[in-house]
This record gives sequence, C-alpha cells and structure tokens, in this order.
Amino acid sequence: MTIAITGATGQLGRLAIAATRTRGASPIALVRSPEKAADLGVGARAFDYDKADPAALKGVDTLVLISANEVGKRFAQHKAVIDAAKAAGVKRIIYTSLLKGDASPMKLAAEHVETEAALRASGIAYTILRNGWYSENLTGALAPAIEHGTIIGSAGEGRYSAAARADYAEAIAVTAIEAGHENKIYELAGDTGFTGADLAAEVARQAGKPVGYVNLPEADYAKALEGFGLPAGFAAILADSDAQTAKGALFDDSKTLSRLIGHPTTPLTATVAAALA
Repeated sequence: MTIAITGATGQLGRLAIAATRTRGASPIALVRSPEKAADLGVGARAFDYDKADPAALKGVDTLVLISANEVGKRFAQHKAVIDAAKAAGVKRIIYTSLLKGDASPMKLAAEHVETEAALRASGIAYTILRNGWYSENLTGALAPAIEHGTIIGSAGEGRYSAAARADYAEAIAVTAIEAGHENKIYELAGDTGFTGADLAAEVARQAGKPVGYVNLPEADYAKALEGFGLPAGFAAILADSDAQTAKGALFDDSKTLSRLIGHPTTPLTATVAAALA
C-alpha cells in the first residue's frame, strides 16, 4: 500500500511523516518544493493545492489530505485535490477536518464542512479526522504573555480539549496504515479540557512569574490580534473561534484520540514546558 501526505513540510505534515515512518511505512511527501523535503527521509513529489496534478498521485492508494492554511481558498484547493485523486485512482482519502464538523458554530468550520461533503460525494472511500485545537495554537507565543503577565482571549470559562500536534499526527499514521477506518469519522481531542485561566496558571507556574487570563469581548480581541499583525479577516475568525469556545465548540471528552493512538494525549504541562524550553 502506497501512502502519500500533502503539506508534508508543514508543522503537522512533518510530524505525520515521522509518525507513519515509526509505524513501518514509507510515505510519499507531497510538497510544492521537493528540495525542502530532503530531511524527511522519504521520497518527495512536487504537488500544489492550487494546481493539483493527478500525475503526482500515480500509484497512491491512500492520500492524506492535510487541510490547506489559506482560509477562504481552502475549499477550492481541497476540491482540486479530491478531483485529482479521483482521476489518479486513489482508493481512500484521509482528511484533517475540524472538531464537530457540520455541528460546529465556528466560522472556521465552513470550508471543512464543504470539503467533507465533497469527499462523501466523490465516491472515494474516506476517513475524516475532525481535529480539535492544537495545544501549540495556545502556547506558540508565550514570551509576550510572560513579559506582560497576561494571556488574552475571548473564551471565558469555556474549555479547550486541546492536544499536541504530535498526537493528531499519530492519528493520521494509525488510520493510514491500519485497516478498518474506511468511511469513518472521528472526533479527536485532548483527554483533559482546560480553560484560559488554567493555561495562564500553568504558564505562571512553569515560568515562575505571575501570569493571568484576561477575557475580552470578541470584537476587542479581534482588534488586539490585528494589533499583533494579523490580517483583519483572519483575526476575526480567530476571535470567533475563541468566542465559540466559550460556548463549548472546542470541548470533547470522548477520548477518541487517545483510544485511537493507544496512549493518553500530551498533557498541557508538557506542551507549555516545550514552548518555554
């Protein structure tokens, strides 16, 4: 069985390649610039979400479609990849979607919902991995928070069931290699939910400095994100994601992810420690 992984030089893609290799497979890395994949230890093929070429998917049995990162363009890109996979005779597509899928109130969910529908309509067998929040989304820029003693957001007392990217990458590897995951949808999230205040307390504990959580109205949080240099549209989507977290959009206590990968998900303490290292 030949496995290929899109976005293989991205943060999740690199981990998915490594996790798949750990389980004894040698996937093909699909990347815009194959020379950037030289350190992955696998074969690489040129592949572009915007100009998906069926020839690049020749001989591929299972295609891992890691969702593109250009919000607003993603569905068109994903549809192009699905069409190319069908033309190339790919037998199954594994897609990284968003927790709760069509039941999610988050603006970020829209293109994922469209992609899931396109997958079901394609006639290709699918596995949909509805990923919760990556812990690294919340720990990626802790230095300013520690400096100013504040983590800001709009999640209120809502809980993030976040897990490390490496955990989600393992789920990709498991479902790509093992049998029995055809036409299945998995809601994936961390084992233990936490609030923004919990995150701030853990950062304060490990940094040895006072850090608190300040909850902002959604519009104010979006403006703050713009002030950090994010485009207005993307800032609005992230602020909406936080506001919907306050309503439970990113909470899931099914522990499906840990059962799938065979061990507990990475705890917040470890993700914070890695970010502060």
